[in-house]
Amino acid sequence: MHLLARELRLFLIALQFFTRVPVAGRLADWVGWSPQAMHASARHYPAVGLVVGGISAALLWGAAQLWPLPVAVGLAMAGSVWLTGGFHEDGLADTCDGLGGAVSREKALLIMKDSRLGSYGALGLVAVLGLKAAALHGLAVQSLPLAAALLVWAHAASRALPVVLLRMLPYAGDVEHAKAKPMAQQISGAGLAVALGWLVLVTGALLYLFDAVGLLLAALAGLVAMGAWCARWYRRRLGGFTGDTLGAAQQLGELAGYLGALAMLTAGGGGVAHG
Repeated sequence: MHLLARELRLFLIALQFFTRVPVAGRLADWVGWSPQAMHASARHYPAVGLVVGGISAALLWGAAQLWPLPVAVGLAMAGSVWLTGGFHEDGLADTCDGLGGAVSREKALLIMKDSRLGSYGALGLVAVLGLKAAALHGLAVQSLPLAAALLVWAHAASRALPVVLLRMLPYAGDVEHAKAKPMAQQISGAGLAVALGWLVLVTGALLYLFDAVGLLLAALAGLVAMGAWCARWYRRRLGGFTGDTLGAAQQLGELAGYLGALAMLTAGGGGVAHG
């Protein structure tokens, strides 16, 4: 019971850091906060994705009963952006600004600390958000229940990517001047195992609900390929990760999951059986 309470506290720390979900009053007093707990909470990033993805999927489903699918997709995406305060989208924009041009490592890190949005950041945001909307629409046209389920899966699975990068790569910036020092540290093997456990859990649930092994393998392949590409990109350009690049990895991983699943559906001619 003590272990479960500790893990619940860590999950709530991650939830209040990455979303607008209120953790206040007596609950906040019970949860508490410390740099060590903040660092350990990374293991539950995929669980935060389940919350964000679940709310976004509910918006997609509900809005599709009232409006055309493009509007429903737009509202679902707007809901997730509002819920997270655009946290990961901001990281994507900063990463594109810093790494979009042929600049040195030091210059790239300096650009990424600038709160102003540059041309590369704006283009990156438009491209990724536009592609996510198009991919989700394509999935919803094939099957609205499947699109909603994949939305939940992708939000959870893509949040496992930053945890993997936290384990694989060193911090690229100055730890003492990091915006969130607890996040500028490599995660333990046990923490990574818990995060991957969440991924296994949500993947198993999707397989239980839908007869879509090939589709899910394609989505996973897209996610893994994007993770490998991000790891190589960050190591080559920066020598490691920053908070912004972790946010970018989540956004790119989510998109890659949708694109992988949609490619399989398109190539297979659509048609997914419910469990």
